[in-house]
Amino acid sequence: MPRMTAARAAVEILKREGIDTAFGVPGAAINPFYAALKASGGIGHTLARHVEGASHMAEGYTRTHAGNIGVCIGTSGPAGTDMITGLYSALGDSIPILCITGQAPTSVIHKEDFQAVDIASIAKPVTKMAVTVLEAAQVPGVFQQAFHVMRSGRPGPVLIDLPIDVQLAEIEFDPDTYEPLPAFKPHATRAQAEKAIALLNESERPLIVAGGGIINADASDLLVEFAELTGVPVIPTLMGWGAIPDDHELNAGMVGLQTSHRYGNATFLESDFVLGIGNRWANRHTGKLDVYTKGRTFVHVDVDPTQLGKIFMPDYGIASDAKAALELFIEVARDLELPDRRTWAASTQERRATLQRRTHFDNVPLKPQRVYEEMNRAFGPETRYVTTIGLSQIAGAQMLHVYRPRHWINCGQAGPLGWTIPAALGVATADPDAQVVALSGDYDFQFMIEELAVGAQHNIPYVHVVVNNSYLGLIRQAQRNFDIDFQVNLEFENINSPELGVYGVDHVKVAEGLGCKALRVTNPDDLLPAFEEAKKLAAEHRLPVVVEAILERVTNISMSGTDIASVNEFEELATDSSHTPTAIRQLTNVLVMND
Repeated sequence: MPRMTAARAAVEILKREGIDTAFGVPGAAINPFYAALKASGGIGHTLARHVEGASHMAEGYTRTHAGNIGVCIGTSGPAGTDMITGLYSALGDSIPILCITGQAPTSVIHKEDFQAVDIASIAKPVTKMAVTVLEAAQVPGVFQQAFHVMRSGRPGPVLIDLPIDVQLAEIEFDPDTYEPLPAFKPHATRAQAEKAIALLNESERPLIVAGGGIINADASDLLVEFAELTGVPVIPTLMGWGAIPDDHELNAGMVGLQTSHRYGNATFLESDFVLGIGNRWANRHTGKLDVYTKGRTFVHVDVDPTQLGKIFMPDYGIASDAKAALELFIEVARDLELPDRRTWAASTQERRATLQRRTHFDNVPLKPQRVYEEMNRAFGPETRYVTTIGLSQIAGAQMLHVYRPRHWINCGQAGPLGWTIPAALGVATADPDAQVVALSGDYDFQFMIEELAVGAQHNIPYVHVVVNNSYLGLIRQAQRNFDIDFQVNLEFENINSPELGVYGVDHVKVAEGLGCKALRVTNPDDLLPAFEEAKKLAAEHRLPVVVEAILERVTNISMSGTDIASVNEFEELATDSSHTPTAIRQLTNVLVMND
């Protein structure tokens, strides 16, 4: 039987589980693992500037392609605690990543040794499995179980903590005969599918709410096939955006308090039946439940049985992987005489062509809506957008267009500031030939700005659009309810960049100092040329290119604090097709609505 260190056995298992890329920061307590990583070969490694950044890179990597699992590595103590935010983010969005940490020797773990912390206990609430391995012989089994757990049921993250003496200990292990454990996914039954379709067929104005579980299950094609077969319009959630193309005749727009469309909310309020697949009824999607659920029958399909009834009790629930459920739904629907849904589906597109928000403004400083309009012109259907939180993300989701699954890569549940740069680096690593475009407000951009150097060092190209109003914009807008504007101002006069006025941080200089290219735009007519130049620079130099758009200081973005029937429209609405030149549907007769 071959003998090797437990660290080498762990690396060999990673390769046999399909891992060829890792992100991390070495340190004393994880150096034996890094030595094995180098000796074994076959796994590329990207050195992050911050260990939290490594965890978000792993998330971006996982989210880019079906079957990917991102790996992040750090030493003992603060490296593990730094990665907790990444684990929380991955758990909230059902993203499998593997976090590997070093640990003090087993004999001193509980003796306040340097950087010795019980990271497994800290990580347990934000992982599917977190374990400190105390016996070297258990390392192969723990890693095998980790991949089984990450892939089974609702996907999610795992942390494995390896004391340094465990890493160095020799064990007997034969990597040539290692086999991954099969993942378990619950499957709907024929009887369940028949009942769900029967409830659907009884309705007059049904909708499908397509969640991120459809994308995680690689079932977007099946979703479109089922929608086309039944003629039922689809409402993608923020995490499910791209599961059906934005320009598809059955895409009815997004629903919610913030990342929603006027026409999406209006259509939802007209519906009488909702089939939710792979979604979690997030509060920013539903708003007040009495408004959201009134007068509607709900069927909920989710891979995690504990999700059924967690937010509200559906009329019928099915514990099933989205792909397995959709396969059965299609099979059952083909055997039935289906109602004609064309009039209902056409009404969703009529709303889409009438209930639009204006994007075309010529203001200086820039209005953010114009930035997204020009992004629609510059970046085509193949673009992979990456973003996390804030007014930039909310307005982007209202105005950008997404046509393919995994082309809107968004941290949905956790929303940590700083996520965007490292996640974009992970996405661009996973798909190096893709057009990757990140979107940040100035504060999100500043949180982990040091990670731009990772892109410069490792030649990871992408375009980062920074909309800069020198404000914590989303918090400022929320503070209106308290009649305050307190501790949300980021402006100051930068003595080194007086041309910025009160916009403070010179993002162009910082980006250039970190080895990247950067452009600043102050005039709306310069946005499109800047985006085109950024694409060329990223391709030529193979590194991140920042495009900073200087915005007006205050813009209130459409949203509601309560329910989807009362979204506040702060800006002038579109009344002419020239107001929305990049809309999916050309603006027609405008409906007068009480917005």
